[in-house]
Amino acid sequence: MTSFINGSLKLLITQVHNYSLTSVSTLRVPGSSANLGPGFDALGIALKVYLECRFSASTKLSIQVTGRDAHLIPATEDNLIWQTALAVAARTHRALPPVNLAIHNDIPLGKGLGSSAAALTAGVIIAERLLDLGWKRGRILDEAARLEGHPDNVAACVLGSVVASAVEPSGLTRSIRIEMPPQFQVAVVVPNYAVPTKEARAILPDCYVPADVVFNIQRASLLIAALATGDASVFPTALDDRLHQPFRSKLVPGLTEILRLRKPGLLGCALSGAGPGVVVFYERGADSVCELVRNIFAMNGCTTEIFSAGVSPTGYEFL
Repeated sequence: MTSFINGSLKLLITQVHNYSLTSVSTLRVPGSSANLGPGFDALGIALKVYLECRFSASTKLSIQVTGRDAHLIPATEDNLIWQTALAVAARTHRALPPVNLAIHNDIPLGKGLGSSAAALTAGVIIAERLLDLGWKRGRILDEAARLEGHPDNVAACVLGSVVASAVEPSGLTRSIRIEMPPQFQVAVVVPNYAVPTKEARAILPDCYVPADVVFNIQRASLLIAALATGDASVFPTALDDRLHQPFRSKLVPGLTEILRLRKPGLLGCALSGAGPGVVVFYERGADSVCELVRNIFAMNGCTTEIFSAGVSPTGYEFL
């Protein structure tokens, strides 16, 4: 028994020593827009706005936060990145060492640009790296989708570009990434207020009539085909939706009018995730159409900010 205890203690000391030798890593995770109109909880697109985490194992937990909405991000044990990493460690029956974590955030919180999905994905990756789990992207996506509850945003965080995803009953996530056609561009127009995801989900009905479900299946299929082939002829029909936007329009003043916008060069608009941001699809060179969306928000008493850096072609990466 004594030799067993001594052996276990020696192993624990070795693990702690190995943790202390862990080098500093810098991880970057893109923000994202989900649903894209008809693809509720299935479609996502990675955006060139990022969450950056510099981390290393430490003797005690230390979290520093800078960047956009830093005052809204806990620098304590309640931090979503840290809590996610702990959840992964518990699920794998490993002991996660404390970390020194420096967070720099450029993704607005509560605006529909996937801030929580980026944080959750970062937590999974940080745990994977510190625990040396050897997970590839597919396994990281499975874990992130399980924790998030739906795969759309996290699939974009992991794979980049445009992603279509589905979760099997076993929990396995199936995803296919396609390149954004170069003649199509996207921007997100973000008003000056937040919509909590929980509130945006609570407003949805518990069931739908079959005609509305078929309506969305048709348009989601059309949208994926259009993005895969670069065919603009099916817009804006391909962005129409009956499953979430008509209900969430109550939370986003002006959304109904925005979704009806039509102008040469404008492919169409959709609520970005749970909102209140609006993702704008347009033909290359027609970025001025974003002002139409801004004007409608302004008429409803909202100032806005435009994120137009484009689509992130890659998912998370170590810098």
